[in-house]
Amino acid sequence: MRIPINDIKRHVDGIRGLIAPAVERVLDSGWYIFGNEGEIFEREFAAYCGTHACVAVANGTDALELALRAVGVGAGSRVATVANASFYTSTALLAIGAVPVFVDVDSTTHLMDLGGLRDVLSERIDAVVMTHLYGLLYDMESLLRITDPYGLPVVEDCAQAHGAVRGGKKAGSFGHAAAFSFYPTKNLGAIGDGGAVVTNDASIAASVRLLRQYGWDPKYHVTVVGARNSRLDKLQAAVLVAKLPHLDQWNARRRDIAARYSRGLRTTRIQVPPIRGSEYVAHLYIIVCEDREDLRRHLAAAGIATDIHYPVPDHRQRVLAEGRWPALPVSESLSKTVLTLPCYPEMTDDEVDFVIARMNEW
Repeated sequence: MRIPINDIKRHVDGIRGLIAPAVERVLDSGWYIFGNEGEIFEREFAAYCGTHACVAVANGTDALELALRAVGVGAGSRVATVANASFYTSTALLAIGAVPVFVDVDSTTHLMDLGGLRDVLSERIDAVVMTHLYGLLYDMESLLRITDPYGLPVVEDCAQAHGAVRGGKKAGSFGHAAAFSFYPTKNLGAIGDGGAVVTNDASIAASVRLLRQYGWDPKYHVTVVGARNSRLDKLQAAVLVAKLPHLDQWNARRRDIAARYSRGLRTTRIQVPPIRGSEYVAHLYIIVCEDREDLRRHLAAAGIATDIHYPVPDHRQRVLAEGRWPALPVSESLSKTVLTLPCYPEMTDDEVDFVIARMNEW
């Protein structure tokens, strides 16, 4: 048996009949940027997230940067974020000229530690980015109780959390703005790059619309700094519209696989995440293992692919290594011990059981 970490081809083969008509429709239209497909996707994804507006852009990193710019983050702004999510937020902040202020994470959820956030709020902080890592929606109400008295804008990084729900509200509907990625491996993935900003604030949505297309207002009249060409093409929009009605079903299957792992993995040499409800959409299934490389070799010999999300904390990346950064002991420990197992809707129960058996064998 050979089990990849993800199987996009199997996914696409399974929905070819769903997306092929959408692709043909776009090819036949002769109009490939913006247009009705983009408008339909923006309207339907906003409705799905429970937000006032959705503004589609070229990719998830642009979504983060433009959302941050739209909520007022600029050069010199200090933004609280985490260091265990592979530098995507840091990339956006550096592009703006803003300063990341790293907060350590909780050892169980791997999400931002609220005590650590309270500590940095004693300094000057201009915004907060909350990353719903691995598909686990943060307890946003607890976060907002801390940030609201400071008047801080909160941007949700929902790149791995499409459809996660807490208290009847979906990821992306809590903060001032939220950024999504539709990279092909995401829970809602396109057949190329794509991203979006969702928000309940009409002025933020209007700002992102300016920023995604040169800052034109009107056409050919550049009115804002920091704008660029960041447009979701019509083909990706059509594919996403076709796939969106199936997202909750796919998320439920991911959750089932994660629960099957957490119930079945018995070895004391690893830590498994708890079984969770709708707040978790199992974009990635992460275990913690002190002897990670030995386990990876064992699984590779059995034909099971694994990955590491993520091996280098942001503050240890070369481009930031010369800075003076706070100690982040949990983030650093996780970077040395986290391991990702295959988890995607097309996995069969037999494949999941095979992974469990080889893990327990080790």
